[in-house]
Amino acid sequence: MAKLHTKKKGKSGSRKFKGGSTPSEISKDEIEKLVIELYRSGTAPSVIGHILRDQHAIGSVKGATGKSVVQIIQGVSGKTEFPENLANLMKKAVRVRAHLDKNKSDLHTRVKLQSIESKIRRLGKYYTKKGVLSSGWKYDPVKAAIQFK
Repeated sequence: MAKLHTKKKGKSGSRKFKGGSTPSEISKDEIEKLVIELYRSGTAPSVIGHILRDQHAIGSVKGATGKSVVQIIQGVSGKTEFPENLANLMKKAVRVRAHLDKNKSDLHTRVKLQSIESKIRRLGKYYTKKGVLSSGWKYDPVKAAIQFK
């Protein structure tokens, strides 16, 4: 699969291990408690999976519990305003805009800002189709700057 905003070819991505996995010695409830504990300590959902894999030998949270990390978190704290990947891109766009305010002649960064914002719009369109975001959601750089400062 080719990358959209670079001239590189990209990689097709990693795949889950197909072979039989050894069952974890940790119970389903203990895994959910670990996820909730890590989330309350301020760890991002994507990092929680890495911690459980590397430190607790849990290969797949969804395979062990039947729920993904995000579903476990939403069961406890409710629905988040933005998905993690969209929020990270919006934070990045805010930082790049702040950089461009100081460095107006940085053309390379201006082009990269356009690609970041097109990724945000594309993800926003996907999440509105899936029902994660409201149907009238649109990316606004001013609102994002206020929200993610």
